[in-house]
Amino acid sequence: MTRAVAYTVRATLPSAQIQQAYLAWLIDGHIAEVMAVGAASAQVVSLDTEPGGPMTVEVRYTFADRSALEHYLSKHAPRLRAAGGEKFGPDTGVRFQRTVGEIYCQR
Repeated sequence: MTRAVAYTVRATLPSAQIQQAYLAWLIDGHIAEVMAVGAASAQVVSLDTEPGGPMTVEVRYTFADRSALEHYLSKHAPRLRAAGGEKFGPDTGVRFQRTVGEIYCQR
């Protein structure tokens, strides 16, 4: 059975100002770009954090199957990651973590 795949990008952001800039960048274009080249859906979640701690934002993309994700990762992700890195590179204090997993239930 072919299952949809979740691709999650978690960004840890050092300040509310950078968080707002990152959210605007995601919502004003980046998510649409990822969806145009393979993602079936996307969800942006600002995670609850401790007061004064770093902000955390997750983008949860859904791909129809693993081959759709692999196509995205090999053909499009390098370009889109580079564009994001220009705005939110290591010198800004933003850290990224990516995870992949099969979706067993979605309602």
